[in-house]
Amino acid sequence: MKNLNERFQFERRFRPEIEGLRIVAALLVAVYHIWFNRVSGGVDVFFVISGFLITASIISKIKKDNELSARKYFGSLLKRLLPGALTVIGITSLLSIFLLPSSILLKYIKEAFASLFYFQNLQLAYSSTDYLDKEQMKTPLEHFWAMSIQGQFYIVWFLIFIFVVYILKKVEWVKPEKLITFIFVVLFILSLAFSIYQTAVNQPFAYFNPLARIWQFALGGLMFLHLNKINVPDRISDILGWFGLIGLVLTGMLFDVGSVFPGIASLWPMFCAILILLSGNHPSKYGVERLLSSQPMVFLGGISFGIYLWHWVILSFYKYKINEKVGLIEGIIIILLSITLSMIMTKYIEKPLRNNVIFPKKNFSILYSFNIILIIFLLSSYLLQSYEQSKIEDIANKDLNKISKEYPGALAEKNFKNTKSLQTITTVRNDRSDAYNDGGMTTEGSELIIRKYGEVNNPKKNILLTGGSHSSQWLGALQQFAKNEGILITHICRSGTRFTTDVQLKEEMEWMRKLNTYIEKNSDEIDMIFAPANVTDNKNSAMPDGFKEQFKKMGNLNIKVFAVKDNPRLGRNNHPIEQYERNNNWTMDVTKINSGDEWKDETLTNVVYYNYNQYITPNNIFHPIIGNIFVYYDGSHMTDSYVRTLGPIIKDDVLKELDMK
Repeated sequence: MKNLNERFQFERRFRPEIEGLRIVAALLVAVYHIWFNRVSGGVDVFFVISGFLITASIISKIKKDNELSARKYFGSLLKRLLPGALTVIGITSLLSIFLLPSSILLKYIKEAFASLFYFQNLQLAYSSTDYLDKEQMKTPLEHFWAMSIQGQFYIVWFLIFIFVVYILKKVEWVKPEKLITFIFVVLFILSLAFSIYQTAVNQPFAYFNPLARIWQFALGGLMFLHLNKINVPDRISDILGWFGLIGLVLTGMLFDVGSVFPGIASLWPMFCAILILLSGNHPSKYGVERLLSSQPMVFLGGISFGIYLWHWVILSFYKYKINEKVGLIEGIIIILLSITLSMIMTKYIEKPLRNNVIFPKKNFSILYSFNIILIIFLLSSYLLQSYEQSKIEDIANKDLNKISKEYPGALAEKNFKNTKSLQTITTVRNDRSDAYNDGGMTTEGSELIIRKYGEVNNPKKNILLTGGSHSSQWLGALQQFAKNEGILITHICRSGTRFTTDVQLKEEMEWMRKLNTYIEKNSDEIDMIFAPANVTDNKNSAMPDGFKEQFKKMGNLNIKVFAVKDNPRLGRNNHPIEQYERNNNWTMDVTKINSGDEWKDETLTNVVYYNYNQYITPNNIFHPIIGNIFVYYDGSHMTDSYVRTLGPIIKDDVLKELDMK
């Protein structure tokens, strides 16, 4: 039987244009992050290049050793990946002790731990399905999701080639090229099909799902196997190469990458990468490979991994402490600083560890231990602040008079001066309605989750509180008087799903269908529905047509709708907790957001309208704290503590509409 070296006919050669392509991808990621606040498709190209290079590396190892050694394979990978990654995580954690906004401390701890052990993409996949999590500021390690997918992919590729080696040793007539090609084609088709499907039904999850990404690595492997066999005339090759580079640069402009990838749209940057590498088969004076193979591009390509790791960390801390918006000069400085740090890290950390003949277990143990200690320190800080918060809440629960006097919230008198806050910056994000604490608030799926509050045994009236998170946030206000007044509150809400006929996602459509069926079956027992009348933001505060249609349906069932004007949404760049942490005197004028009466439709006779925004944004000015209580915990949702102080304000209106007054 021939040894594997003789059976593998692949020739591995250094392709300098790949190094150039790597730095193009890294700079695209940085440029789009810094100045356009969006994603570019550069990471997708990284995945293809990784598939290309690791396939070449594994086959080279098999040809050399006649086997695939787990020790050598993973030892080589760890020496290449861990020094830079652990250095960046460690320094970022150290800086976070002093510079990280307290409001995202717990989020950072979770993501730092996930980054250390290469499951950051899964951490983000599950948090991305949480509508409320999207409102939070991003952490300086969020970009490590790509490193995690890469690490998971390397494990999959090892298992694939272990299987290939096993088959080749057992069956002599099997040709390595055909077997590997078959496996890669199957992976490509299945993963791409799954990616298209999941992007359509749950894009945020698909974006971080390795199963929806593996086709990109498989494509890279196929390119290594077959790219040299494709012959194109030189002039056409030049044209295709430049077309590919220009198309790749424009990907972030042509597509809303963050919302349509990794589905079928992500074939575009893959196609562009293929054209660029294809042109490398025919080097010419005017070809794109001449640019990509130039000495500066090859050098920068060699440190592109570090540039990718550093740029987001620097950008994040800049936004935390200096300015949410990045100017031209500031952005260039961020890129140059990323290049400088990457050069230093490569020369003094990565290369010394990578070139050790024996796998440097001791060095990596020190790096890992350093990171774990920092994360434990950050976690201890968070737990200490949480403990202090629990003591405040215990006092608040025992002394209602103290709450009303020291923490009046919406009931604060005009000249009331804020001297402290009921919540801490660290824990305010968890100040949500009881529905979140008892599992009554769903973020995915189509099943109705029903929770009951107030007078649940022998109610006089029944209010259905339904819609999305902007409905659920009012639960605390209703709870303030529901029990004493004999009112049952039936809570059926789903994050991100408004009480409207205009829903887009399949799961939302199915949830609304079930909700409407529930309402029809129980219409005789529902005295009133409580829901927002509109969406109050900078785009349009008018009542959407879908809301009108849904309210009409309720009218046909003789159900009254208590429609409240939506509280102002401040926008993602105006997260009040982060703004307050930067500047305690920060406020925001919401006159434009609050203006207009279009949020009402007087033709809907079963709908009554109430506007309580004067208690949320007095004189159309948003203050992070009113009456010693944080008003919002993110850019658009009220804290439960503040909402409860609205209870006495809305009580008479609710009782009036229920004919209880």
